[in-house]
Amino acid sequence: MTKVLFVCMGNICRSPTAEGVFRQKVIDAGMEDAVHIDSAGTHAYHVGQPPDERAQKTALGRGFDLSRQRARKVCADDFIEYDYIIAMDSDNVSNLEAICPDGYEDRIQLFLDYSENTTHTEVPDPYYGGSNGFEMVLDMVEDAAEGLLKRIQKSG
Repeated sequence: MTKVLFVCMGNICRSPTAEGVFRQKVIDAGMEDAVHIDSAGTHAYHVGQPPDERAQKTALGRGFDLSRQRARKVCADDFIEYDYIIAMDSDNVSNLEAICPDGYEDRIQLFLDYSENTTHTEVPDPYYGGSNGFEMVLDMVEDAAEGLLKRIQKSG
């Protein structure tokens, strides 16, 4: 079983969107028994809360249901448990590196490294912006999710 953890700061916008999109792509590929997916935040601001309503609405508009997810904070055991720890931006990479147990640093990656259609290197945080930001994030996430799925299929 391949295990993937998506990470952003509060686990209410970007990482739950990535979790929901990637989960659906894995299901569509018939790999739901081979890939475990979760998301978490590097901060505990929203632990126990559902994803941001704007993220949920935008995702649902494209057929991705985020409503069952609840925010949680990354813990040291996640580095041992997950094969891929996928951060949305370099700040979260730094936050992850600060708590990563020795020997597991190679699991931390930037999500957009898997993108095939963007020149961006980071998924921007749409929290303080309007609905266009959530649409842009979803575009980036869908693209990078395809690339990540291809990588897992090749290694699998």
